[in-house]
Amino acid sequence: MRTLQLQHPKRTIFGAGCLNDLAKDRILEDSQRILLLIATPIYNAAKPTVEALRAIGKLVDVYEYTFPGEPTFHQMDEMLAHTQEFQPDCVIGIGGGSVLDCAKLLAALSNSQQKLHDVPGINILRGRKLSLICVPTTSGTGSEMSPNAILLDETTNEKKGIISPDLVPDAVYIDPALTLSLPAKLTAETGIDALCHCIEAYTNKFAHPTVDLYALQGIKLIGANLQKACQNGNDLEARTALSLGSMYGGLCLGPVNTAAVHALSYGLGGKYHISHGLANAILLPDVLLFNLPACVERTAEIALALGIPKGPDPETTALQGITKIRELCIACGIPQHLSSLGIQENDLPELAAIALNVKRLLNNNPREVRMDDALSIFTALL
Repeated sequence: MRTLQLQHPKRTIFGAGCLNDLAKDRILEDSQRILLLIATPIYNAAKPTVEALRAIGKLVDVYEYTFPGEPTFHQMDEMLAHTQEFQPDCVIGIGGGSVLDCAKLLAALSNSQQKLHDVPGINILRGRKLSLICVPTTSGTGSEMSPNAILLDETTNEKKGIISPDLVPDAVYIDPALTLSLPAKLTAETGIDALCHCIEAYTNKFAHPTVDLYALQGIKLIGANLQKACQNGNDLEARTALSLGSMYGGLCLGPVNTAAVHALSYGLGGKYHISHGLANAILLPDVLLFNLPACVERTAEIALALGIPKGPDPETTALQGITKIRELCIACGIPQHLSSLGIQENDLPELAAIALNVKRLLNNNPREVRMDDALSIFTALL
């Protein structure tokens, strides 16, 4: 069994309404200047927290995150300039994965000798002087639990990962009530993204028994509750299960990470600005079919976690599980063809080439992905 390093937040608070306790967090006792990076649609929900902090004498600078899609290096530079002018001693991020990724980078790079463009890669970013609290408002990216941040390089349309233990927050507040207002479309896309984190960790070449526990439980929770939440956004029980499943998926990202689904999605997101969750959702069933010869037993275990009865042999069970995932995507409104998103046949070679450059993820895949393999997967989805 290989050596594994788990990188968890120092403290995780989970439960509906827990955002109401954030202003009393002991991290904030020693903070005087707090930068709050928040997604605009969720500001009203966080207003009582801002007022509570100001009532006890804290200086709170609210920076509303209004950028569409994934954050770019230029946008991140703008936020860093604002942060360095304000000189906070604590950063709080409240929002989806993009907001949390940016909050993590603001906390790490403010008052740092390192520059943003120098830190993409694994363990290049070093150190963080500011305290960091993350509050997710979607059940998808798991950014609040991971050492990862993803930015789009707008000069090349390339998505770049910044991975460092110093991006793991000091405290995380996971409040499922914050996800009640999430539209069905975003619920579906972020939910399948979280499911993908769990599935790719479990079928990963570097899968580990410690992480398997998180992955399988996440698969169970998301598989049983995603459609419910899409059909009834006010179902707090389903929302809570998805928040927990997403948390488990985020815990998988640091020690094991994702594989070919995420690698193949990079071009769809970077060049064609298809949302991260949607790109992964379209790709997931077909990549699982491609990987099946290399991980029949584990794919069968995923099927069982999704509630598929055990078949006469592992391959039959596994195939029924992949069908279940495809049916779940359809039931939640996920498009099944890239052509419906504007992708054409002559786009496929570039998409495949972009994917093959994401070696840090492809190296995790249970089956080698070559150029003709990537093209075949994309072609089948056209």
